[in-house]
Amino acid sequence: MNILYIVPNPPSLVRVRPYNLVAHLQKRGHRITVATTWADRGERDDIERLRAQGLNVVAARLTKPRIGINLASALVSGKPLQAEYCWQPELGSLISRRISQFDVAHVEHLRGARYGLEIKSQIPVVWDSVDCITYLFEQASQHSQSVTSRIMTLMELGRTRKHEGWLVRQFDQVLVTSETDRQALDRLGNRPDINVLPNGVDLGYFTPTDEPRKANLLVFSGKMSYHANVTAALYLANQVMPIVWARRPEVRLVIAGSQPTVSVRKLAKAYPTRVIVTGFLPDLRMPLRQASISIAPLLYGAGIQNKVLEAMACGTPVVASPLAISALRAHPEQDCLVAASPPAFADAILRLLADESLRECIGAAGRRYVETHHNWETIAAQLESIYARSIEHVRAPSH
Repeated sequence: MNILYIVPNPPSLVRVRPYNLVAHLQKRGHRITVATTWADRGERDDIERLRAQGLNVVAARLTKPRIGINLASALVSGKPLQAEYCWQPELGSLISRRISQFDVAHVEHLRGARYGLEIKSQIPVVWDSVDCITYLFEQASQHSQSVTSRIMTLMELGRTRKHEGWLVRQFDQVLVTSETDRQALDRLGNRPDINVLPNGVDLGYFTPTDEPRKANLLVFSGKMSYHANVTAALYLANQVMPIVWARRPEVRLVIAGSQPTVSVRKLAKAYPTRVIVTGFLPDLRMPLRQASISIAPLLYGAGIQNKVLEAMACGTPVVASPLAISALRAHPEQDCLVAASPPAFADAILRLLADESLRECIGAAGRRYVETHHNWETIAAQLESIYARSIEHVRAPSH
């Protein structure tokens, strides 16, 4: 197949879903053209890396003035801000001029959906919603510890709910990463045939090592500007860890991830000998491989939590909230431990710290779980079948 893959930002090792899907589709013999916007030098570098891998890339710069125009347009039209945020007319024109050469278009996220709407009369379009943003906003408006985040999500919630409910009925095929998000989108748009296409993990990159782990080191990983991760980091440091430190004062917590907010950075000052906030790391495997336990204390969120898959792939035992594993088929007490309150989190952490053999068993079981259920090659094959159905549906004669 000749596939047009439209994403609001360039696929990269940080944006793991599109990066791995295009790589494995290419590996399976398909011709891939990535259409995307870019905003800074880092994203330009990401585009050049894609080209070096043999992918064709069509790109246009998304400037701050253009974003300002898009946001103003959204406010006037009543659409959610995310629906217009990444619109770049130049990229739309580049896509339109080439559309006849493709068999199918894959469009990612609410931010990319407008590009799909522009071309859906000319080509089968698969919309990868990834997550249900309405579901995420409903949770954030109640649980986020950021006042700004709560206000923004409350402002956007009504428009997002209406737009997603309409959008989910506009495309040949619709994808999400989890059953929870599928049900949420179905409730909004009455579309029961939404496909669940889970995230995978790079099993050759995220691997265990023979290096000894640091016995009293815990890690929480993720992009630390994301409001759900910020809320989780504050919850972990301020509510869970004091219970752990009361029993084991030598335990240290590493909060690993790019762009930590001021509130996250302050945790290192509040607990100067006990909390380390790393900021951006060129290789996230290092803290995952060094730590004895990975913590995923998400109080709200949507989709599959890559942080859990990556820790499991590294053989690091995971203690997670029920929400953090709600999109997985992992078995509590076998593939990971699950906790739903600060005392329960602390008990699970202390239990693992006290039992090396249990840590090894949970870590090994987590690795086997991701090998079985989150292999990108298998997921790419599922996506290939979805494309084929979309193409066949368009070609089928109407009655």
